[in-house]
Amino acid sequence: MFLSVFDVFKIGVGPSSSHTMGPMSAAARFLELILSDDWPRPTGGRVGSLRVTLHGSLAYTGIGHGTGRAVILGLTGEEPHTVDPDRMDETIAEVERSGIIRPPGHPPYAFQPKTDLIFDKKQPLPGHANGMTFSAFDADGRLLVKRVYYSIGGGFVVTDTELQAMRAEKGKSSGPRVPYPFGTAQEMLAMASSSGLSIAQMKRANEEIRLSPSELDAGLDRIWEAMNNCIDRGLRVDGVMPGGLNVRRRARAVHDKLNEEWRSNRLNPLLANDWLSVYAMAVNEENAAGGRVVTAPTNGAAGVIPATIRYFLHFHEDATQQDIRDFLLTAAAIGGIIKHNASISGAEVGCQGEVGSAAAMAAAGLAAVMGGFPEQIENAAEIALEHHLGMTCDPVAGLVQVPCIERNALGAVKAVTAASLAIKGDGRHFVPLDACIETMRQTGNDMSEKYKETSTGGLAVNVVEC
Repeated sequence: MFLSVFDVFKIGVGPSSSHTMGPMSAAARFLELILSDDWPRPTGGRVGSLRVTLHGSLAYTGIGHGTGRAVILGLTGEEPHTVDPDRMDETIAEVERSGIIRPPGHPPYAFQPKTDLIFDKKQPLPGHANGMTFSAFDADGRLLVKRVYYSIGGGFVVTDTELQAMRAEKGKSSGPRVPYPFGTAQEMLAMASSSGLSIAQMKRANEEIRLSPSELDAGLDRIWEAMNNCIDRGLRVDGVMPGGLNVRRRARAVHDKLNEEWRSNRLNPLLANDWLSVYAMAVNEENAAGGRVVTAPTNGAAGVIPATIRYFLHFHEDATQQDIRDFLLTAAAIGGIIKHNASISGAEVGCQGEVGSAAAMAAAGLAAVMGGFPEQIENAAEIALEHHLGMTCDPVAGLVQVPCIERNALGAVKAVTAASLAIKGDGRHFVPLDACIETMRQTGNDMSEKYKETSTGGLAVNVVEC
């Protein structure tokens, strides 16, 4: 099993990898399909208009997560990693005004967001909670082609047939041939033992099947640069976040107080946790505002890993750029195992699959750069994930604000605690990471749909929206 570090960590925009980045990418795929010969185009058939229907969780929380906006942007040719957050409103307003989309390389298509973008809460699609149907019609309203896409978490998008193939291959070896094709934590530890390599070294060897060492390092550095820039932006900006809850950003004010304490040398036994928390909050406030973020492994959990790395750099003066690369490689190895054997999608398994997975990945990365050996790293990931089991995804008003922003801060704190506990042990522990991942999968399957990113249960219905 091989999932690239650049699939786990994708640069995009907020507020959601599954509800924003995924639908934007699905729209781009549908545009490619229209131009291709991969559908039975009737003689003289020309696409004149488009329609998109959102189902399941995308319909329930799509407005708060910016799903409709993402679809419009995707149909105009924008993609998550290149779209300019400062121009999104202008682009959307033009489509709403004109009722026309003009993607590059295409003729103009009729698309009225008020009537052609449908939030269908009544008919979920069978493959996944995050389902979308894209349809193209000719000038007479005759349906020419229709495709179903699923946004399966972390910005990953598949068609219905691709999803079926993925599930048929579940548990089997997949992807390109790599020197260390571990699909479980047990296999990862066995390969580390036989090879004498660290988890980061094995992951690097797998990545270098496709990339040169310099290309890999440059890509990892770009990921960290985007993460770090996101923290810095979140620490600079103040004000109320969009969406109608009138939730104010807090990271800047907290950061100013921490800097004041830092300069005064006043004793604060909570200082490390405070810095860790403010870094995570800065990222997720940026995400909630639709800024540039990195899936880690999702947007809803984007703050945990950057916060843990920045914490490490803040309190360990001997930290190096290579440490950051090893952290990301180790974290991606753990994230790949979780995604392969369970899920990172809040709409599929709740927030245990988002913040829980992020905490496990961050704990593993931190344990690695703190000198932990593979068994300690696996232990750190297990501790962090175990103590997120059962966590629901219940965003108030469908916005990635409450409880999501603070939840990332607490996820980062758990990650650091898990890494610290693990590297003080000898690697032997009672619950294997694989058993914890399987438990998370089972728990997600048993969890009521109202607790899986539909905003129909939990805090989403018990907190009065102001």
